This record gives sequence, C-alpha cells and structure tokens, in this order.
Amino acid sequence: MTTRATVSALLDGYGRTYAEEAGITLRDKPAPLYRLLVVTVLCSVRIRADTATAAARELFRAGLRTPRAMAGSGWQDRVDALGRAHYVRYDESTATALGDGARLVLDRWRGDLRRAGAAADGDPEALRGLLREVPRIGPVGADIFCREAQAVWPWLRPSFDARVCRTARDLGLPGTPRGLAGLVPPEDCARLAAALVRVGRSERAAAQVRAA
Repeated sequence: MTTRATVSALLDGYGRTYAEEAGITLRDKPAPLYRLLVVTVLCSVRIRADTATAAARELFRAGLRTPRAMAGSGWQDRVDALGRAHYVRYDESTATALGDGARLVLDRWRGDLRRAGAAADGDPEALRGLLREVPRIGPVGADIFCREAQAVWPWLRPSFDARVCRTARDLGLPGTPRGLAGLVPPEDCARLAAALVRVGRSERAAAQVRAA
C-alpha cells in the first residue's frame, strides 16, 4: 500500500475531527474555541470518544455554549445533560470541573481563549502549560486541544503527539510531526491527527486502513 493510499484511507474513513463530531464549526472565535475546550475536558477521562462528543452535544443543546452560560448553569443541569448522553461514572466530577473551568476561562482570559493563545506567544508548549491549569485537563487533554485547534491556529502546526506518531509508524507512515504534516495540506493536519487517534484505538480500523 502506498503512502498516498494510506493517507486517503485514513482521511476518507476516519478523518472527521472530534470538534466536528461534537457539532462544532471550529473558527478562531471565542465561542467555538470554548466549545472545543469543553470537548477536551470531556475526553480527558477514560471514556469512549463517541460518548464524550455526544455529551458535548447535549451540553450545547442545553444552551451551555459559552463560559458565561456554563458558569451560570446549575450543577445538576450539567449532570443531567451528561447523563442524557450516558456519560456516567464521571458525570458528577465532570460537571464540577466544567463549572470551575468556565469560571477560570472568564477570570483568567475574560472568556476568550484567544487570549491564552496570545499569552503563549506562538509557543505550543506554553499553550499546553496554560491549558493544564483548566480543571481535568492534563498533558493528554492539552494534546487533544492542540491537535484540534491547529485547524484554526496555524502556529500550532504540526500537532501530532507521541501516540499519534506511533500509530503512524505502525501504518508505515512517517513517525514525526514534520513528516506527517508533509503528507497533507496544512488545513488537513487536524483531520489526519484525528484519523490516527481513531485508528490507534481500534485494531479493526487499523486493519481496514491497511487493506484499503
């Protein structure tokens, strides 16, 4: 299988970003970036990604699309929204983390995560450090946010973390961020990263890509 065929199979079969799956049209605007942060928080525990994105859709459907709306919501309302998506086991602690995180975004960045980007001054590692101040987000969560946000923040490219690079090597692709970025147009880096995450979590998906 050629590199081009592998990349096509990845993008065609698994290249939907997690932001898209959560119903977010990602733009360099405060509200969509905050919604991406919500998805990041939801994905930062041991839970299926499709359950996390379904939970995000329920929260957004309930009107919790901005840090002000999230901070002003009731804890039980957040728990109920998570429960409707079967985001159980972590629902109560996550409801708390979402409220605390929304207040941090309001207090620290006046509700606009672009201020966090500006504070990082073009340094992806600095941004990861700022993201880890948000409740529930650790190194894995920071990687999730950067993989997705590179679609609208070019200075984050290429964002392919070690786990993504390992999956790429297993598929016969370059195993470095720069090498992977060279396989697709810049605007598709986030899609390729998302595809590699999905395939890395599923032996069946990996087999389908290899056989495509």
